[in-house]
Amino acid sequence: MEVKIFKSMWGMTEGDTLANKLRLIADAGYDGVEFDPPDVPPADWRKMCADHGLDYIAAIYSLTPEEFATNLKRAADFGPIRVNAQTGRDKYDFDTACAYFEKALQTEREIGIPVAHETHRHRMLYTPWATARYLERFADLKICADFSHWVLVTESRLADVDDLVALAISRAIHVHARVGHEEAPQVSDPRAPEFAEYVNLFESWWDRIRDARSAQGADVLSITPEYGPPNYLPTIPHTREPVANLWNVCGWGADRIRKRWT
Repeated sequence: MEVKIFKSMWGMTEGDTLANKLRLIADAGYDGVEFDPPDVPPADWRKMCADHGLDYIAAIYSLTPEEFATNLKRAADFGPIRVNAQTGRDKYDFDTACAYFEKALQTEREIGIPVAHETHRHRMLYTPWATARYLERFADLKICADFSHWVLVTESRLADVDDLVALAISRAIHVHARVGHEEAPQVSDPRAPEFAEYVNLFESWWDRIRDARSAQGADVLSITPEYGPPNYLPTIPHTREPVANLWNVCGWGADRIRKRWT
């Protein structure tokens, strides 16, 4: 199984054009880029990615199955190898959410591009137990595992729901590799020694996802060290200066993955 490391363009200030951003990402050794479908013709985007040897993961955000279908069809024109979806709202009742997933999975089958529904706050997969209900209901439902959200929502390290974490791991096709803690979705700097125990915990989950995907015979596992800009990234009061350099933090995360899994 091939592991492909993607760079999110969320909060990326380096590079003054899309083409230059892609060049910087490729030069840094990433295998691909994760980003919303950009405001350029799809053919131009596909060529820019190809010119830099980068795969593409499209990000979409949809409140209804109709919006999901529209967004997925548009994203497909940009040539993604898969799509990361922030899906619905946490307030949806079970029947409403099930109806959403039924239509979303049908659209995914029609389009033919794998969709990973992200375990994200304020979305339908916002907790381990909510997610488990849908994974048990829909055998074809796949996720993007971003456990930083679950750690925050539950204010825990998920030790008492490891069976639900294991179920999620078995259905993860994409990983947002961001380390968080019980009070925030992102540590201030994962390189700091005070966060080593959290880094080790999250890396143990990512290892389990890698092992599960390999055992399933998957060709590719995609992973994005998806650290975000302020306000995800804490800042110094009054100055608004970030406490760490986002590009360097993401690069550190990518290097950790390469060294750990090579």
